[in-house]
Amino acid sequence: MRKPELLALSMIVLALSGCATSSLDLAPPQPDRPWQPTTTATGEIVAGAAATAAPQDKPSRYTLPANSALATIAPPSQLDPTHAYSLPELIDLAESSNPLTRIAWNDARNAALAAGIARSTYLPHISAAAMGGYQNGHLSTPTPLGQAGADVSHHGAVSVLSLQWLLFDFGERAGIVEAAEQTTVAANIAFTALHQRIIHDVSVAYYRFQAARSRSATVEQAMSNADAVLVAAKARFDRGLGTVVEVAQATQNRAQTNLAMVQAQGAQTDAYLGLITAIGISPLSKPRIAEMPVRTLSPALRNSVEQIVENAIAQRPDVLGAYAVERANQARVRAAEAAFLPKVFVSGFVSYASGGSAITAIPPVGQQPPTVNLNGYRYGNSVFLGVTVPIYDGGLRSATLAQARNDVDSASARLTRAKEESVRQVVVSQSALETSLAAYDAARALADAAQTTYNAAFAAYRKGVGTITETNLAQNQLLLARNASADAYSGALAAAAGLALATGSIGNGR
Repeated sequence: MRKPELLALSMIVLALSGCATSSLDLAPPQPDRPWQPTTTATGEIVAGAAATAAPQDKPSRYTLPANSALATIAPPSQLDPTHAYSLPELIDLAESSNPLTRIAWNDARNAALAAGIARSTYLPHISAAAMGGYQNGHLSTPTPLGQAGADVSHHGAVSVLSLQWLLFDFGERAGIVEAAEQTTVAANIAFTALHQRIIHDVSVAYYRFQAARSRSATVEQAMSNADAVLVAAKARFDRGLGTVVEVAQATQNRAQTNLAMVQAQGAQTDAYLGLITAIGISPLSKPRIAEMPVRTLSPALRNSVEQIVENAIAQRPDVLGAYAVERANQARVRAAEAAFLPKVFVSGFVSYASGGSAITAIPPVGQQPPTVNLNGYRYGNSVFLGVTVPIYDGGLRSATLAQARNDVDSASARLTRAKEESVRQVVVSQSALETSLAAYDAARALADAAQTTYNAAFAAYRKGVGTITETNLAQNQLLLARNASADAYSGALAAAAGLALATGSIGNGR
């Protein structure tokens, strides 16, 4: 190679070697200064543009430019503003509107398509290729009179239809297909598990909102009681039976109750937003929520934990999913073992060449072998029945088989773990439900007793035989008892939903 050519080649190599490291200018130039991205007129950050650092004399502002194209939000769901939605309706809304359900659905569909792709390996592969070309060459032959030269040119076209069909592989494809089908089962189970989780989350959020709504109503009643106590204190003072201290205490009690009402209203707003988030719709939708009908908690919630555990293991999504994954990995082991065995195949092609071109080989298309030695005007076809025997691949098949066996072992361990975890969650959920039911019974008794105490204390104070302190205390204790009763009722329902989720029965429609 001559020196000019060598120098040019060296310069090209040096230029190419700098291409990778030159991309460092896309990163922030300094670690302690904001990144200044290049943007379009709409504020979109330009990819691949060199980054710049903020000037040293300006304060650091770690904010990004606003992209006006992204300043849009999806319109809120079309809901009936006059209709109050019950819990079943909210669950239906969540299942149809929550983006997570569509993602899980697409995952299940992709798994089903993967199973179809695996099944397609049983069918023959047919491909067609067509190409045309032009050949030009110069021939030089020595003669007694000197060199004799001739220009030769050819043109033509070739079309090929080829077929390749794997007839028998000792179960390798069957193992792959079974693994794909079990993966589909696992994806469908995950789809069901997501819906169960959404049902649980919406139910718990709904119960919390109802509890917050009950607390707001309780505080409003407490506010009326505080007003009545204040009126009674002022009336006693006007008749000369009360004191300024009593009026001040009653006024303070009313102010404290008013603060509790503001806090209860804020908690109700937070619970409402939590419910909207669990549903998965825009907070701008603002659906009306129906009042939860008061119902007696069923004694059937106190079933034997042993019976509940047996049912849970049989239908929990994580257990069923782990079992499907284990079976899929077992099928992959069978496919990996079959890769060591011969394969029987049939292959054929039909070709036609026109013109004077001589083509040594048509390049392979996909996995099809090349078609060779086509020249002149020629029509040909061939059919082959053959056997391939794998001999050496550098340990690839052995490593694949070892990985598959390791995956089976891990899947078996996960299945065992899922069963143990299901037992733990069921026992914990059952215990929480028992505690919640007992707390609800105690809270109801406390609320009844507090109501009786308040009625007696207030009546005694109005008649002049009680004190303002006892009345305020009874009124505050009544507020706390009613809130405790509302929380306990909501907690019992939430615990029941948690137990239904732990047993895998939350979506059975009952």
